[in-house]
Amino acid sequence: QVQLAEPGGGSVQPGGSLRLSCAASGRTVSNYAMAWFRQAPGQEREFVAAMRRSDDILLYADSVKGRFTISRDNAKNTVYLQMNILKPEDTAVYYCAATPVYSGRDYIRYNYWGQGTQVTVSS
Repeated sequence: QVQLAEPGGGSVQPGGSLRLSCAASGRTVSNYAMAWFRQAPGQEREFVAAMRRSDDILLYADSVKGRFTISRDNAKNTVYLQMNILKPEDTAVYYCAATPVYSGRDYIRYNYWGQGTQVTVSS
């Protein structure tokens, strides 16, 4: 099994940037397809971005396309979500997730989850 942890998060003004990290332990992230989801208060969990194990497929929600970038550093066993041009509607708890088989937007098929980290975009 792989354990995921998302240190960081934080508060930023609209138009600012944040980089979220998802540190893996127990297994290497190179063995998994990875994704980020988010959940705002009173709303359902929402897909943000996903990548295959081989990194040759990157998928983004329309709401973040062109602003967010998912990537991984296998040497550091870490997955990242670079978030630029942040908007108040990006405010949510962000979760990283892992699955042995690429699952795109389907959160039900992700086996492993981090505990989540809060991102607040406000002036």
